[in-house]
Amino acid sequence: MNDVQLNAARKLGVRHPLMNREDADDIKAGLVRIDDNEHYSVAKLTHSIPYLTAGAAELLDKIGKNFSDSLESKGLNPNKIIVTSVLRTQEDVKKLQKSGNPNAISNSAHCYATTFDIAYAYYDRSWFKNFRYCESVEPETLKMVLGEVLRDLRKQKKCYVKYEVKQRCFHVTTRI
Repeated sequence: MNDVQLNAARKLGVRHPLMNREDADDIKAGLVRIDDNEHYSVAKLTHSIPYLTAGAAELLDKIGKNFSDSLESKGLNPNKIIVTSVLRTQEDVKKLQKSGNPNAISNSAHCYATTFDIAYAYYDRSWFKNFRYCESVEPETLKMVLGEVLRDLRKQKKCYVKYEVKQRCFHVTTRI
């Protein structure tokens, strides 16, 4: 799966992997910054920066909206997905490799601003603080709903999806 995602990333993303954060400053103008919004939250990023190509940012927005809509249609309380990794520089990849992350490869689709990770084991439930009598939705149920959303977008040829067991996330690469 990595070869398929990598080929798409090379075709649709930045021309070549960035060496460090300073290099990233030069191309940020051509990318979209992603921030928390009503459909997703961005985790504290220590090994990536919150920038994507326009197509990848559009896909992430669609995933977040479709997830929210799907929860509502199933009568489940709202939860937001959490983005855990975005654009990585070569320096970021090296730090990840030193930390022992088995999915940190030097030639990652994350290096092209077309790929992001979405946690499937935990979700943003911060809105619960405002409601006394809301039932929490089990993480396994949320994972199933998110999986359905991603499956549908994959079938529509909008993305590639890899299920990462050890990192407990979906690794998503845009095709748009």
